Amino acid sequence: MNEVKTPKKPLIFYYVIVMLVLMLLNFLVMPGMLQASIREVDYGTFMDMIDEKNIGEVEVESNQIIFTDKDNTQIYKTGPMFDPGLTERLHESGAIFAQEIVEQASPFVSFLFSWVLPIAIFVGLGQWMYKRTMNKMGGDSMMFGMGKSSAKVYVKSSAGIRFSDVAGEDEAKENLTEIVNYLHDPKQYEEIGASMPKGILLVGPPGTGKTMLAKAVAGEADVPFFSISGSEFVEMFVGMGASKVRDLFKQAKEKAPCIVFIDEIDAIGKKRDGQYGGNDEREQTLNQLLTEMDGFEGNTGVVILAATNRPESLDPALLRPGRFDRRVPVELPDLKGREEILKVHAKKVKVNSDVDFSVIARMASGASGAELANIVNEAALRAVRDGRKVVTQADLEESIEVVIAGYQKKNSILTDHEKKIVSYHEIGHALVAAKQTHSAPVQKITIIPRTSGALGYTMQVDEGNHYLMSKEEIENKIATFTGGRAAEEVAFGSITTGASNDIEQATKLARAMITRYGMSDDFDMVALETVTNQYLGGDASLACSAETQTEIDRQVVELVKKQHEKAIKILQDNRKKLDELAEYLYEKETITGEEFMKILDGTEA
Repeated sequence: MNEVKTPKKPLIFYYVIVMLVLMLLNFLVMPGMLQASIREVDYGTFMDMIDEKNIGEVEVESNQIIFTDKDNTQIYKTGPMFDPGLTERLHESGAIFAQEIVEQASPFVSFLFSWVLPIAIFVGLGQWMYKRTMNKMGGDSMMFGMGKSSAKVYVKSSAGIRFSDVAGEDEAKENLTEIVNYLHDPKQYEEIGASMPKGILLVGPPGTGKTMLAKAVAGEADVPFFSISGSEFVEMFVGMGASKVRDLFKQAKEKAPCIVFIDEIDAIGKKRDGQYGGNDEREQTLNQLLTEMDGFEGNTGVVILAATNRPESLDPALLRPGRFDRRVPVELPDLKGREEILKVHAKKVKVNSDVDFSVIARMASGASGAELANIVNEAALRAVRDGRKVVTQADLEESIEVVIAGYQKKNSILTDHEKKIVSYHEIGHALVAAKQTHSAPVQKITIIPRTSGALGYTMQVDEGNHYLMSKEEIENKIATFTGGRAAEEVAFGSITTGASNDIEQATKLARAMITRYGMSDDFDMVALETVTNQYLGGDASLACSAETQTEIDRQVVELVKKQHEKAIKILQDNRKKLDELAEYLYEKETITGEEFMKILDGTEA
């Protein structure tokens, strides 16, 4: 939507302009006007006035002679001549030798231009600025604009964002459609006695389109849209944030019906702990927001939308019915949603007609809307680098790898021995996965180093949506993570540092099985770990005694070790296939899942 935002300049800006104007008057305008009052005469006239003793003051310079009449009512100027007896004649005529006659000649003119005119200009500009500021701020005298809301205002626009521009969030759009209908026709709700929620809280991981959904609501409803970040309320001076909240709601009520969108509301809406010595400014801002959202007035047509990644940190008073009545989850898109999002962003670039977005959507499992937009853009950039006019399937597949593992490191050259180790390592992952049931098919294997630090990787892609994992599937996944290290042990009898990330992922899964998923025979269905910030990676902390923690560590080590031994057994039983596939990958550097399965099936045959 088109943004309409008047540039805001503090009063200090205008004061600086006034000072500059005064300096220009003093240094440029006034000397010129004083020079214009000097009358230029010839040297003969000067000589006649000397003879008539009509010279008051005189200043003899190398390039001119400035003098006045006897009454000092007029300043004259003439050019110099070779006149050796000039000084004696001037002295005899009663002339007074002076300096800077121009500035001293007219005290009234000097006073007028040095004091009266600058003060008049200063007062006039001051009055104009005061009236202008008061008109802009509605009569509220907020010094230098402090305490005034800095919300961006988006007005009605035919080219604004609509629900059709937001894909992959059908449930969220369905919940928000009711808000649009109410803003279009509130009478149908008033007739039955229903009242629209005052506030809607959008929660979800970063990049899922919470801000875009809020703009789409405003675009569909065709009403003004106020957008501000929660951090913009927090000021250095106590009370300024609360003043900004008051000013924001004042503006919103004037433009009602409208939508107010507060992004990252957790910046001001955190729980109040009741301790003294906290941030009084943030607490006052929160209290003012609670008052404005509740108040004693009925529904004024102002709908509050807010977004956050940390709903668990918000104050309970903010989340109660009557303030934020409805919570709309904006989760990561599923397979169908990812495909729709890719198609929406693909409309902005030229895409080849044979591109299969369903394949790309499966490869981009777990990607947010923002990441999918980045994937399409990276594919377009790659097409331009290669000198092509359209984006191909290969461009999109490569862009997924760029987002996952970074760009290829062209200047990173592995030794032959290191290249063989990485080949065996990646084939170890793929072979262990292929020899187990309930494992995702291998899509691609590469040993080309990436800027993320990975020397190679194995990409597995599920055929469809996968919401639940059984105990056996998680154990197989752990075994697949250990397959790289197991292949090094089987092929070379030694180990390297290349399995650091595999070890981290395997340990994390094994610990979750025991502490969160209740998959331990000893602890049964007891939660031993709590997870906070579920939308920001999920910080886990144990909630058990030290003795229990020791037992958890023992079981985690035992579980990972058991799956590691399982992976070694699989690779030892398929040693010929391991060698053949590793040699093929060593030569090709990158192979597809189809090539991998053909060699694997051909060997078995």
